Order: sequence, then C-alpha cells, then structure tokens
Amino acid sequence: MIERVAATRATRQPARLQLTFACELDAVRLTALVADATVLEALRRLGARVTLMLSDFSPARADAVRALNAARIPVVGIPLMPYEDGYYFTIDNASRALARYDEWRSWTARHGLVWAGVGLDIEPEARVYEQIMRNPWGLLPMLGPRLFTGRLLREAQVAYTALVERIRADGYRVENYQFPLITDERRAGSTLLQRLLGLVDVATDREVWMLYSSVMRRIGPALLWVYGAEAKAIAVGTTGGGPDIPSHPQIPALSWDELARDLALASRWTTDIYIHSLEGCVSNGFLERLQSYDVLPAPEAPRGVLVVRALRAALRMVLWGTAHPWWTLGVLGGVFLLVAYGVR
Repeated sequence: MIERVAATRATRQPARLQLTFACELDAVRLTALVADATVLEALRRLGARVTLMLSDFSPARADAVRALNAARIPVVGIPLMPYEDGYYFTIDNASRALARYDEWRSWTARHGLVWAGVGLDIEPEARVYEQIMRNPWGLLPMLGPRLFTGRLLREAQVAYTALVERIRADGYRVENYQFPLITDERRAGSTLLQRLLGLVDVATDREVWMLYSSVMRRIGPALLWVYGAEAKAIAVGTTGGGPDIPSHPQIPALSWDELARDLALASRWTTDIYIHSLEGCVSNGFLERLQSYDVLPAPEAPRGVLVVRALRAALRMVLWGTAHPWWTLGVLGGVFLLVAYGVR
C-alpha cells in the first residue's frame, strides 16, 4: 500500500495553469497598480490574463488599460452599469445593456484600447448584497416579488443573447461569470433561481463558475470539488478586495494556504482558473509566491463532499418540483391518499 501511494505521488505532475486575475479597482487605484513594474513583470512571468471591471469609461481608466496593453498582458473588458443602475448587468437592466456596451465600444475606439475578449457579469444588483450585510431578512420583501417575473426573465434572455451575438460580430470572444447552481436549474428545467436571484442563463464562449470558498468556508472546498468536476473554467477566491461600490460586503480573504488548496482542487478538473482578485494577491504578496509555486492537482476529495452532494440532490428535487408542478402535486396527493388509507 505504501509503495502504491508513493508511486501515485511520483506520477503527479505540476499543472500548467492558465491564470486570469480579476480586478475591480477604481481608476485611481488601478492607475497606481499598473504603474508598479513588478506587478506587470509578475503577470508576464505567469503568462496571466486580467479581467477588468469597468463601471466608468474615463480617460484615467483608459490609460491603465493602455499600460497593460503595452506590457502585452491580455485584458478582458467587463462593461458594467453605474452604481445607481445596479452596477452589475442584471435581469432588470438588460434593456440598457446593449447601450452600455456601445458606450464601452466607443470609448475603446476613442482611446485605441486592445482587448482579449469581453466579459458579461450578470448577477443580482448591488443592493441585494448590501441588504445581506444590513439585514438578510430584508431580502424576503425584496426578492419575493421576483417569483412572478417570468416575462421579465424571458425578455432579459432575449436581450443578453442579442448582446452576445453583437459582441461576437464585433470580433470579440465572450465569457460570462456564473453561480454554479445554474447547472442544477438547467437539468431540472426550472427558472426558479434565475427569477428569485435575478440571474440570466445565457450561452457564451466561456462560462466561468464562481466557486469562492471564502464565502462558505466550512463546505467551500467541497463545493469546489463537486461542482468543479463539471466546470470548464473555475474562479477561486477571494484574496481580498471587492467591487468599487459603497456598502458592498467585504468577504474575509483567503490565506496563502487556503488559496494554494483551492488551486490544487480546481486544477484537478481544469487548467483554466480565475483568481479573485489581482489587488488582493498583490497586497498579500501572493502574486510573487505564485511565480515559484508548482500547483499539484489534489489527489483526493476534501471533507464535506457527501454533505454537498446530498444538499445538491435536495436542491435538484426542489427545482424539478417547481418546473413540474402538476406532477409534484400528483405525487403529493398520491402519498396523502396512501397515508389516509393506511390510517383507516
């Protein structure tokens, strides 16, 4: 047995990862970050890409993008809304998404910016995250009415599908960043989570599943393992930082050991890995450590995998029930009749 384990370890090779770092800094702090030659050199050594969240299209931000272009670091642009319009692309502002993309396109042409692609970050609006921090119970009146927004969801899907086609026609590859629960909803044929959370299921060239273990530390690694097995690209984190909007929750950052563990878990399933965030990695010294770190794919599952699989099975049952209400009512009615007959 010892010899077999030793042989297995001997055959494991460091994973050659394609790393992408997400960056959500405002223009001033972004300018300072890209002015640091050591940061640019580290990104070059890693062969890494950067995804930039763009809530404004200012000359200062354009200068920062040009600095990354000059350093030959591939950059994916993520057009966003102003904070007062939700910040993220959402189910509610889908009708304005194409106009916002056109603003980004004009800004790009005006400043001669070069992009490796365009990202769509379709999430609940910023106010949802702020409400979670103030009082989670306040989500009930905020999200409850969304259960009856089937038409709004269909319109949003049409709008975002048209946006993806427009971006492709402009010569860019499109990627989006998605909560992994969406795969359970797809299999169940449900739209409950999309209506409730304001998500939109839209097809792009690369779908990145956000599997941040920092959000649910107890079962985060197990979630990464279970959902990662089906992912083509995985985002891990967070190492610190966050959206440049007021009152947004600041999630406790991962330590180096936790980040290294998540990279090992993710690399078991894919080499296309995103790290949130670039600024967190820089401030914590992780960017330097990553240059000399050989990621070995995790040899075994972390603790909690059985719990996650059980929770996922329960979620699928609920989602299937919402997608097939008459079948569900029929089954429940049959069970009631059996129990009633048995009692007699």
